[in-house]
Amino acid sequence: MPRVTIEKVAERAGVSVATVSRALRGLPNVSPKTRERVVSVAAMLNYRPDPNAARLAAGRTRTIAVGVVAIPIWYTGQVVSGIEAVLTSQGYDLTLLLIADEFVRSRAFGDVGGGVSKRADGAIIVDLVPTTPERTLLEGHQLPWVMVGADCPTIDSVMIDNAEGAASATRHLLDLGHTKIGLISGGPSAFPASSPPQRRMGFLRALQEAGVRFDPKAERVGDFSALGGYEAMQAILALDDRPTAVFAMSDEMAMGAMRACEEAGLDVPGDVSVVGFDDVDWAFTVGLTTVRQDATELGAIAARLMIRRLEGESCDRQVVMVPTRLVERDSTAPPAQS
Repeated sequence: MPRVTIEKVAERAGVSVATVSRALRGLPNVSPKTRERVVSVAAMLNYRPDPNAARLAAGRTRTIAVGVVAIPIWYTGQVVSGIEAVLTSQGYDLTLLLIADEFVRSRAFGDVGGGVSKRADGAIIVDLVPTTPERTLLEGHQLPWVMVGADCPTIDSVMIDNAEGAASATRHLLDLGHTKIGLISGGPSAFPASSPPQRRMGFLRALQEAGVRFDPKAERVGDFSALGGYEAMQAILALDDRPTAVFAMSDEMAMGAMRACEEAGLDVPGDVSVVGFDDVDWAFTVGLTTVRQDATELGAIAARLMIRRLEGESCDRQVVMVPTRLVERDSTAPPAQS
């Protein structure tokens, strides 16, 4: 017996293929009467959905391209996990696209806008702000996309307030009585809307509001890695006027900083207080005071926004700010009396 197609159900129910698909998947924008008729016809014809055929009939792949800068980073993994959980629950697939240096970026965004648009219904870009030409590549192919980790004009964006998160970490150290505070930063960024410059801005703003002068020599780049944080902290500890506390822009760098303190025979927090950012899974095991962000929820929200766009829900541009909070543990304390 030939397989009953979705087109046959649509014809018998007197509706479009798209309406049949929405009705059978329980999606909105289908009247109760129409949904009841479609379900009844499908049952009468003993219709069984063919996922591949349904995608082709609807003119959609039900696949979302996710562009990431680097896969082995905790933040990226958490965001992608949140995206995947939502997409899977809604019958979508995910394809990862690695976007790295300038040459790869130009090719990757061209792929997203051109080749990938033939294999994906939309794109979610994680922690990377596309340049104007890159946005043009995406928008020129009318591919819907969502930004995670930064605000991008005219595009749905999901992020945290990086500046305020860094400021809260710095205010915590100031409230403990520290006035000589070092900074382990993520390095230079060409994009002011991305996390490193925003976190640096929040750090400096908190110091300025407290009337505390920042010594530029007390800033070192850690490149968001444990080894980078370790080497940055070694340089900070070698300063003549050593800081009594350090804010690291990520927990990985904070862990490296704590290791450098240990090797130098310094106690954390007795001699040096350390604050991180992220609250990764292992942060509590080392007693790290840090700024918690829910990276998984960032990804989940981005996926929901994407699905809303793809399912035809009309809404204005969305900018969702997910809150952070300071988690106080054992790596911070008042400065030792000299």
